Amino acid sequence: MTQIFEFAIVVIIISASGVMAPGPLFAANVSYGLREGTKPGIKMAIGHSIVEFPLIILLGIGVFSLELFPEFRTIISIAGAITLFIFAYFQIKKTLQKNQDVQSIPKHTPLVAGIVLSALNPFFIIWWLTIGFKLISDAMLIWAFSGILIVFILHIWMDFVWLGGISFLASKSSRIISNRNYKIIMIGLSLSLVYFGITFLADILL
Repeated sequence: MTQIFEFAIVVIIISASGVMAPGPLFAANVSYGLREGTKPGIKMAIGHSIVEFPLIILLGIGVFSLELFPEFRTIISIAGAITLFIFAYFQIKKTLQKNQDVQSIPKHTPLVAGIVLSALNPFFIIWWLTIGFKLISDAMLIWAFSGILIVFILHIWMDFVWLGGISFLASKSSRIISNRNYKIIMIGLSLSLVYFGITFLADILL
């Protein structure tokens, strides 16, 4: 019991570096929260889990590694950057349309966004291939294949709490900000997605 408690503390502390790091998933989550309330954060966390769970399993059984797919990082970086640019473009376009306010902007699909922005985020993938893989390896040395599930459970709840909490706070903010300030925030969030797309490309070009 003491062993799993100590391991849980390690996983939680290390996972915080990935879960709470600013990135496209965070920026998109805030924009969804401003438009649609608290639920999008949970939906994005579910989408994120749909990508994360199979990835953890593949890492645990040794199928997935950068050595087997040396070009994987480049492909994900390019695809991720293009996705972010397109996402930001449509978000800015909708925000700048006349007679739009927080409630009238068409709703998108946070679940799909959670899947896409996770699967095409090279930093998320690399985190699991390096830091996350070490956690999985340590867990499997102690609990064999059960260690894969233990790591996932100890990690995933933080995604739900973080994304759900941020979405909740954003939804509360949407009630007190003016339509003009709302549009400024939305454009700022969209530009942050463009920034992350540029960093994805710079990571493989520089």
